[in-house]
Amino acid sequence: MNKALAVVEASESAKELVTEAGELAEGVGANLVLLHVTSDEEYEKTRKSLENIPKLETSYTAGQALEGARQFAEDIGREVLEGIEVEYESTGRVGDERDEILSAADEFDCDHVFLAGRKRSPTGKAIFGDRTQSVILDFDGAVTVVTE
Repeated sequence: MNKALAVVEASESAKELVTEAGELAEGVGANLVLLHVTSDEEYEKTRKSLENIPKLETSYTAGQALEGARQFAEDIGREVLEGIEVEYESTGRVGDERDEILSAADEFDCDHVFLAGRKRSPTGKAIFGDRTQSVILDFDGAVTVVTE
């Protein structure tokens, strides 16, 4: 492992994932990229909520969503990687999680992806798809999945 991508989410299992990714990267002298993806649905929901506040003269742009996602990843990294000797950088994306994970892994030349798995029923996977499964199948490198 030379450079790993860790997907950062707002859950305890995702924080544990980033810690484990950091410890493994430290052990092999690799760098780490922390990625938080804001889905299109999350972005639109926040944008519309802000538009509906009377007398609020501000907008929520895609640029602000990107910066917010990057800052979230940075904050989690600062919190959970304290004391771990690993170089990391943070990035944020807005869009489809699977596509953005694979795109970021390619852009940052990562050879390993760490992500938190989600528990879904077989029916849920069939109807909505499974991000974890898609990344495992489509990423050309090692994928580590941590579940709750």
